[in-house]
Amino acid sequence: MDIDMHDHAAVERRLWDEIEKHSVGMLGVTGDATHHTRPMTAFVEPRGRQLWFFVGAETALAHDIVEGRTGMFVFQRDDIQACISGDLHIHYDRTRIDRYWNAVVAAWWPGGKDDPSLTLIRMDCDEAQVWLSRSGPARFAWEIAKANATRHAPDLGGHASLRFH
Repeated sequence: MDIDMHDHAAVERRLWDEIEKHSVGMLGVTGDATHHTRPMTAFVEPRGRQLWFFVGAETALAHDIVEGRTGMFVFQRDDIQACISGDLHIHYDRTRIDRYWNAVVAAWWPGGKDDPSLTLIRMDCDEAQVWLSRSGPARFAWEIAKANATRHAPDLGGHASLRFH
């Protein structure tokens, strides 16, 4: 991690880049009766600060999303962890379906792009909590040993709060 956590533009770029490369996270509707998140593949539009997800119009997730509902997308990779919140909307958009369609998406939609239940979720991102770590196994072990010896918290990375307004 060579990013200054006070440089929110750099942290935001890193966040979008990582989601674009690795895409899978957990999406949930806040206030959802089940309080469970679901694994989803995110498609990133950094300029609009939006995430897009393919979903079946008849799924419980689609039914849980009512205009104005907020959601959380939790993303984690080796050295980045993030929780992004924002408004969720069901939004059929054929241009985006064509843009983001790939072999992985196609595996879930045997009827193809014209499947009548196929639609999208658009997340208009409001804010995010982002943690970036510097730890590989050796650094982690060193920081834990040092923390126990000195009675100071380990230095494993940094945290930033981002607002997308």
